[in-house]
Amino acid sequence: QVQLVESGGGLVQAGGSLRLSCAASGTIFSIIAMGWHRQGPGKQRELVAAITSGGSTNYADSVKGRFIISRDNAKNTVYLQMNNLKPEDTAVYYCAADYDHGTVVRGTGRYWGQGTQVTVSS
Repeated sequence: QVQLVESGGGLVQAGGSLRLSCAASGTIFSIIAMGWHRQGPGKQRELVAAITSGGSTNYADSVKGRFIISRDNAKNTVYLQMNNLKPEDTAVYYCAADYDHGTVVRGTGRYWGQGTQVTVSS
């Protein structure tokens, strides 16, 4: 059973930065695809970014050039560096994982964290 634990959310002013972390356990981290999704108030959950076991990345158009997803296989951790944050980035951010990268991108991955709140004030 894969377990995911997110950390790093909080309150930040527009233009600021935050880094989210997601620590995985219960699997061989290096072979799983990871991703971040978010759900804002009154909105559907959407993909933010995903990364394959080999390090290839996908980003939502709304965060390209501002967010960076990365992974440290030695620490079983995936990161989301969020820069130039905007009020519309306010959401609960969820870490997702699966052995199939496509399911992570589509939001149908088997494993999810509990979510961490990110609030961006204007």
